[in-house]
Amino acid sequence: MAITISVLDQSPIYPGETGAEALARTVLLAQTSERLGFRRFWVSEHHDSEQLAGSSPEVLISYLLAKTDRIRIGSGGVMLQHYSPYKVAENFNVLSSLAPGRVDLGIGRAPGGLPRSTQALQRGNADAASLTEKIVELDGYVHNRLAPDHPLTGLKASPLPEQPPEIYVLGASVGSAEIAANLGLPYVFSLFINGDENVALEAVRTYREGFNAERGAQPQAIIALAVAVADTEEEAESLVSSQKLVKIHLASGKTLTLGTREQAEEFGRQANEEYTIEEQEPFITKGTKASVREKLEALQRSSGVDEFIVTSNIAPFEKRLRSFELLSEALNEAVAEV
Repeated sequence: MAITISVLDQSPIYPGETGAEALARTVLLAQTSERLGFRRFWVSEHHDSEQLAGSSPEVLISYLLAKTDRIRIGSGGVMLQHYSPYKVAENFNVLSSLAPGRVDLGIGRAPGGLPRSTQALQRGNADAASLTEKIVELDGYVHNRLAPDHPLTGLKASPLPEQPPEIYVLGASVGSAEIAANLGLPYVFSLFINGDENVALEAVRTYREGFNAERGAQPQAIIALAVAVADTEEEAESLVSSQKLVKIHLASGKTLTLGTREQAEEFGRQANEEYTIEEQEPFITKGTKASVREKLEALQRSSGVDEFIVTSNIAPFEKRLRSFELLSEALNEAVAEV
């Protein structure tokens, strides 16, 4: 079974550079991903960040669609807890009308920022709906099929495209897999956030076993993971040696993953509750073309997943581009060997 590669870019801002430069690199990486034959290119949503520039995926997606020709472009993901499902549906219906068959709508569960930015995003929002309820409503608007007992039944999220955006549920836990399964929607497990391969395998298994096929859809599971490919094992290791997986555990019971220890500490201060911070070695599939291909094939066999969404925070940018090029070569060589 061949492996399909897609790309998630978080628009990292390198030290001494600007957000505008980071976004320009995202455009170049999307065009490179299309040239390399990758299936889709997704962008993330992060707020009030000095390290990541992508705060508005729907706006960035529109620009990327205009700068590419064939590759699917989407969100990885929109943090729906902050927004009206109706407005998100309108945004992505416009995008799908402009670029039919090329738009993905990934929905994330994390806040995408620290407590202060969450407060700003939800300012004046009195909606107490759960995330699952919001996804159901979003799906209803996108496919123009609100439940008959919905208070706004008959309302349309115009324009209604011939090919609606494809909705994906994103998560890093078994609980998120259960949500996607119950809703009968495609699921993406973020292994680069969770960092535990066993949890990823359990989540994918739970998703498939509990998938609700009432609407005729088939389960579609994808694993998102960090990858670093270089010409030697030593170089690959050096490219990611400084990266850490930083988690903050709040007294309220919530656990979140942050980019740095400083961000985690600031999150704790803004949350105004007791917390502990845990640093782990990140789960990064790294090495040469041959060794990374072997690792991806092993994960494919254990999970049954045939598509991986790959992210990379390698610096400098030229090495990041080179990593994706080597990954493409590795998989193309595997196909040629069959």
